[in-house]
Amino acid sequence: MLETSVRLLELLSLLQVRRDWTSAELAARLGVSTRTVRTDVGKLRTIGYPVDARPGVAGGYRLVAGTAMPPLLLDDDEAVAVAVGLGAVATQRLGVEETSLTALAKLEQVLPSRLRRRVEAVRGATSIVPGASPPLDLAALGAVAAAIRAHERLRFGYTKARGGEGARHVEPQRLVCWGPLWYLLAWDLDRDDWRVFRVDRMVPRAPTGVRFRPRVLADDAAVEFVVGRVIRAGWTFRARVLVHAPAAAVAAKIVIPVDVEVVDEATCRVELGADDPDRLALLLTQLGVDIEVVDGDELAAAFDRLATRFRRAAGGVSRRQRYSAPV
Repeated sequence: MLETSVRLLELLSLLQVRRDWTSAELAARLGVSTRTVRTDVGKLRTIGYPVDARPGVAGGYRLVAGTAMPPLLLDDDEAVAVAVGLGAVATQRLGVEETSLTALAKLEQVLPSRLRRRVEAVRGATSIVPGASPPLDLAALGAVAAAIRAHERLRFGYTKARGGEGARHVEPQRLVCWGPLWYLLAWDLDRDDWRVFRVDRMVPRAPTGVRFRPRVLADDAAVEFVVGRVIRAGWTFRARVLVHAPAAAVAAKIVIPVDVEVVDEATCRVELGADDPDRLALLLTQLGVDIEVVDGDELAAAFDRLATRFRRAAGGVSRRQRYSAPV
């Protein structure tokens, strides 16, 4: 016969798997009497699990929705599926990235090592279509999220935009998702100031175990700080362009950090940048509207190179059509 605490967990797991159970079915599965089943159901109710009972000979029990979310019991396959799914959602632009990441951090903290290895195996065997999104180490993302949640100082290696590497020691404050990129806003202990780090350039070290008191900073202030810092200092190449389209439409289409200024209802001015001006030029052509480079010699030159390639590509088709035209 199962011990009481183990039996309660087994009973809860059964109730979560199937909608309805009779008293006799539960008693048989647990190896106890129907009277013990009634007692155990009462204990589950006292700790917040809403279990409905149906009276009568064929009566039974059902776990229903309550006013609060009680803990769930997951088997091995379910836990792996949830962890992989949360990791996938955390990298998409669905509006729930941060919530998914927080849930993932909680789950990975309690995953047994055998399940953590299975999760990593699934991630390692999964490929992403090139160009669909930048590579993202979910283990690093989860480690950062866990440190923020636990108010624990974080040490990590960091690769700068121009290739230099160094070590950082910070008090992590907030993760900010902007387009396909994740940024960490943190108090840099060595520089005694706020700093912004791209998570895809971070390699977290072993947990420090040192706790800190979070500094007061509102969510909207964190977002504003990250946006301003990235726009001012995060790019190797910078440019300003005049886009002949409404500001809202442009902001919705550009997936990299930009500053959009309304000129009028049909025109906006965009300040943006990148590490590669050719990729930036290609991105702007995908807007499908007219663009004028206001400031940025590197971007203008990149557009010129891109136009030359486009003309060369189209020229081959034109020549074939001309030579194959009927007389």
